Amino acid sequence: MQFNSYSFIFLFLPVILTAYFGACKFNTLLGKLVIIAGSIFFYTGKDLTSFKVLGISLVINYLLLKFLEKHRGPKMYMLFPVIVNVGMLLYYKYTNFLLTNIAIVFGKEIGLKELFLPIGISFFTFQQIAFIVAVYREEIKTVRFVDYASYILYFPKLLMGPLMDPVDFLEQWNDSALKRISWDNMAAGLKLFSFGLFKKLVLADTFAKAVAWGFSNTDAATSMDWILVTLFYTFEIYFDFSGYSDMAVGISQMLNISLPINFDSPYKAVSVRDFWKRWHISLTKFLTKYIYFPLGGSRKGLFFTCLNTMIVFLISGIWHGANWTFIVWGLLHGAFSIMDRLIEKIPGKIFEPARWLMTFVVLNGLWLLFRADSLAQWRYILIRILSLNNLNISDGLLSSFALPEAAVLFRSVPLISVISKKMRGFIMNVFIAGAAAICFFPENNYRKKD
Repeated sequence: MQFNSYSFIFLFLPVILTAYFGACKFNTLLGKLVIIAGSIFFYTGKDLTSFKVLGISLVINYLLLKFLEKHRGPKMYMLFPVIVNVGMLLYYKYTNFLLTNIAIVFGKEIGLKELFLPIGISFFTFQQIAFIVAVYREEIKTVRFVDYASYILYFPKLLMGPLMDPVDFLEQWNDSALKRISWDNMAAGLKLFSFGLFKKLVLADTFAKAVAWGFSNTDAATSMDWILVTLFYTFEIYFDFSGYSDMAVGISQMLNISLPINFDSPYKAVSVRDFWKRWHISLTKFLTKYIYFPLGGSRKGLFFTCLNTMIVFLISGIWHGANWTFIVWGLLHGAFSIMDRLIEKIPGKIFEPARWLMTFVVLNGLWLLFRADSLAQWRYILIRILSLNNLNISDGLLSSFALPEAAVLFRSVPLISVISKKMRGFIMNVFIAGAAAICFFPENNYRKKD
């Protein structure tokens, strides 16, 4: 189920809110069970078979956690369940990628496995690991299945995060004062949800149509088309993911649970390192806490600092998807982050708008890699852009912005209709200006959620 679906907005969300707070009036445990049951339905719909992998993962992890709760001895007791979870993630998400590359290297045909990729496996795997570490470190003294299942299955963050510290979640989850309806939280959550819904439906989905046109017309698209498509994907991925995060935080606020901030105006960044302090913040914190710091962080000298940075970004790339494009994307982000660290004393002397522009151009190029089907396609598109051999904008790209709502607007405001007829690509330019204004000027919605 998607946050932006009619069934979620007009049926699931009102029912779950009513059932949860109604159940909590009688018994807080009953309220938790409502969220668990609702989250399973949210994840599976009517097809419970899709819950099989996640359900098995829950049971296995709970048994391992109970063992860990009683035996917090050697570090291997913690590492074993972590390896089990990482192994499941690698098996379901990367087996066929590995088999494909083995076949290429050895020039043999290898049959691919028919694997069902569980929805949200990357996110719930990391949440499992966070819970394991918290139990091992005795930040969580007692493992109760209902609390553990609530943390993993909690539907606002189940599919796409944000990743949340289990201790923070359980403190709120077990606070009896938060089991009653807060109309202030309802209003603030609904407002933030509405902002996120607008980002997703109006902005992200419209830019997605233009991006889809570009990748469906790879050879026919002009250099200017590709410049614009690259920019459009930069906007699409931000409004899609940021919109989802806004909706998740808004829904959770209605339930009186505060999820962590996940985006903080990332396209205002003046370096790649600055970008990762603003983009998918919960993932950055997770990778820093559970990988970068255990590897030694920046405590062992410059070489190991650079090495640890590259390892973290390599894992980030692999985590995002099973394709060489994601791996190279991660490595390039790591390389630019190291470069920023090495010359961090110089940027202060560079005109800040120039630093921002250079960063934004780099991010656009790397997002194009993230979206490309292959490294070869990314290279081909970059060559098309840099050649500047045709600066015309194709009608097909412009037609991606021909929305039904625009016709209503034209009838309501004749002046806009006149301008659109005289200015080719008027609606596209309105979307670009609107997206840029939202990305570059106002304060982050999360900071305004109250």
